Amino acid sequence: MDVTALLWIAAVALMTVGLVGTVLPALPGVAFVLAGIVLGAWIDDFVRVPVWVILLCALLAVVAWVSDYLATVLGARRAGASTLALIGAAVGTVVGLLMGLVGVLVMPFVGAVAGELIVRRQAPQAVKVGLATWIGLLVGTIVKFVLACTMIGLFVGALLV
Repeated sequence: MDVTALLWIAAVALMTVGLVGTVLPALPGVAFVLAGIVLGAWIDDFVRVPVWVILLCALLAVVAWVSDYLATVLGARRAGASTLALIGAAVGTVVGLLMGLVGVLVMPFVGAVAGELIVRRQAPQAVKVGLATWIGLLVGTIVKFVLACTMIGLFVGALLV
């Protein structure tokens, strides 16, 4: 197998791992997608995928990172979440990775509720914070996934044109 084929395999692998990483918080998904796109464009000396496409994808990556962060934090803060609730959601997310899809979906909520209960000891408020944090994480993940797919679409469109 020649070097070019290996580089294309690496580019596709980076983008694939990146898409998975947009859903699994342990992986910097959008960064992997962007790295795969840059590698793919570089393989062809930026002939079929011009630099402006790379710059647009980089801008979309920044938007994805910012929107993911803002969706989570604003969702939690809007419900009056404590810092420990946010930390609990992050820890819950990591623990959830070990539990499969159900864990990834449920454990951020559990972690946020646990963190809020430690700080305020009020179950109704803790559930409200947990739900708001979970919704923020979900919205951020969906936005991040859609933007990563858009980046890949731009790249593939440039390759095919």
